[in-house]
Amino acid sequence: MSSALFAADYKSEPYWWLSAPRPFLAPSALPSSCDVAIVGSGYTGLAAALELVRAGRHVVVFDAENAGWGCSSRNGGQVSSSIKPSYTELEKRYGAATALAIRREGLNALEWIENFIHCERIECSFQKAGRFHAAHNPAAFKALVREATHQPKELEVEYQVVSRAEQRGEIGSDLYHGGILYPAHASLHPGLFHQGLLDRALQAGVQIMARTRVIALARERDAFRVSSTAGTLQARDVIIASNGYTGSVTATLRRRVIPIGSYIIATEPLPEALANRLIPNNRVISDSRKVVFYFRLSEDRRRVLFGGRVAAAEINPDISAPRLHVQMTRVFPELATTRISHSWGGFVAYTFDSLPHLGRLDDGTYYCMGYCGSGVSLAPYFGTRIAQQLLGKPEGRTALDGRSFGSRPLYAGNPWFLPGVIGYYRLRDRLPMVW
Repeated sequence: MSSALFAADYKSEPYWWLSAPRPFLAPSALPSSCDVAIVGSGYTGLAAALELVRAGRHVVVFDAENAGWGCSSRNGGQVSSSIKPSYTELEKRYGAATALAIRREGLNALEWIENFIHCERIECSFQKAGRFHAAHNPAAFKALVREATHQPKELEVEYQVVSRAEQRGEIGSDLYHGGILYPAHASLHPGLFHQGLLDRALQAGVQIMARTRVIALARERDAFRVSSTAGTLQARDVIIASNGYTGSVTATLRRRVIPIGSYIIATEPLPEALANRLIPNNRVISDSRKVVFYFRLSEDRRRVLFGGRVAAAEINPDISAPRLHVQMTRVFPELATTRISHSWGGFVAYTFDSLPHLGRLDDGTYYCMGYCGSGVSLAPYFGTRIAQQLLGKPEGRTALDGRSFGSRPLYAGNPWFLPGVIGYYRLRDRLPMVW
């Protein structure tokens, strides 16, 4: 690898692991039974486990890797109210009342995570610095303004239109054509947030079976037999919380989520003046392209973290790093000679209707997944809700309950169609209009 591009201490792992390395939990004996077994120790699984154990349930969480090894410690740390489909799209599908309720879940999640972090006293650099959503062409700017200025009643959020002439106050770049500022959006350190969740789960009595892969699940009368690399236990209930890492053990769910790799680089430390010039208000930044790029400063405001998708198929972080550097330099030409200290990737889970899904399969298995790239707030929020549903609590009800969780013919979990879809959206992004 070129020393002109990669720092001497370059690592192909998340920058977040510098201050929040993945914990190596000591192996523990697998009990013969538990009330609830959870597959996945990310935000969803730990939030569910915490809710359940505090209600008196015996909970065992399985993960094939170290706790939080997946996207919970690999994301960009942007915290938004994002439910992907617009109100207009949802209204066409479900009617006005349901569309309103679904969109409100995103707002609820944003409020919930701030309150949760505060109440649990999790130190994770949570900051409500706002998000600047940048328009990649003039037509996109008009569309963003139209959307912001015509918000449905009861879904209004604070916003500020930023023209291209004014955007240097938000971003040290002339690439974009203005955008919309959403002051209520936030950022956090995803590794430290996960560590805080993990610490509270362990303190409450959750048993974490790290580096323990579940190899089979079987319904047996009124319970489940959970077979793993550490042995077998019987669980009264099971929650699948594996999101973009859902495997063949739960084939029914695997064919309903689309794992999509997203890649991020971190620069070497920058001079303070340069970092403040590039992102002067410490916002998180995203753009209006379908194949989106997102970026921000690190929690100490010394590095730029720049993410997105730079290949049709999944690639090694050592290969994605130079491509992301090219895109970063298009936004910030001043970083042309800045080297990369970290490069990594992780799998988000999309769904065919672009909505999160939670509920219960016909065999009684609970599930919660499919956050479509907005899991920092949605995953722990819905993880808590699915646990409340299991407990029979009324506060567990959501606007997504009972929604059909569909798949497509010829799809079993390997997104063979992704290169064509990515190519199509890249073409759309190059055209001077918004579809």
